[in-house]
Amino acid sequence: MSTLPETLPNTPLQDAPLPRWAAALGYAGLIPFVALAAAAWMAPAAYRGQAAFALLAYGAAIASFLGAIHWGLAMRGPLALQAGPFLWGVFPSLVAWVALLMPVSQGLVTVALLLGICLAVDRRIYPAYGLGAWLGMRLHLSVVAALSLLSGSQVA
Repeated sequence: MSTLPETLPNTPLQDAPLPRWAAALGYAGLIPFVALAAAAWMAPAAYRGQAAFALLAYGAAIASFLGAIHWGLAMRGPLALQAGPFLWGVFPSLVAWVALLMPVSQGLVTVALLLGICLAVDRRIYPAYGLGAWLGMRLHLSVVAALSLLSGSQVA
């Protein structure tokens, strides 16, 4: 099932440039990933579990955000008539919720994999919306976030 509607052109739209302020906000969003992963390793032993769970919760929130972007894109026009973008849009939040119910180490790995899946979907879909310029940043953010989650899973 394709998540792109047949009403979009077969060629990508012209890419909108990535605003500097958006890049700054995106990269700032890595601070909790890196800080919480470090805390999971370096905090006093009594607090490492809390740091790992906070890392999992932040990762779950970000994964839900990444799915919600697809709702926003779909609601902009002819996509509102297609179910695919809306179905994909809820998938990350459902998987993230299940990850929160797992043992923390398994949940962290699950969300790390989920972020990779979200990136793969976005790499396929963003160019059709003229958002290809965002993919470089998305790759950087996803790699650092996933590595932080995987790092935290080693001590959870």
